[in-house]
Amino acid sequence: PRLAVFRSLAHISAQVIDDVSGKTLAAVRDVELSDAERKGKKKSEIAQAVGLLLGKRAMEKGVKAVVFDRRDKQYHGRVRALAEGAREAGLTF
Repeated sequence: PRLAVFRSLAHISAQVIDDVSGKTLAAVRDVELSDAERKGKKKSEIAQAVGLLLGKRAMEKGVKAVVFDRRDKQYHGRVRALAEGAREAGLTF
């Protein structure tokens, strides 16, 4: 499976996709987090929470290893924080 990350100026989202079957196995957007999880936090802290939640959802579906697809974004800042959150939840890439 592939962990695809989308980052805009204000939001971040990620999904675990099985390209063979063309199905999304798990997906998380930052707007799904509760207000308490977002209030007063930096964008990178929110991205880490998104990665952690995505990792948990993927592990529930039986996904343990993924390929990280950051598209054209550099591996730093919010993209890196999301990856660290997913690794913290148990995913390996």
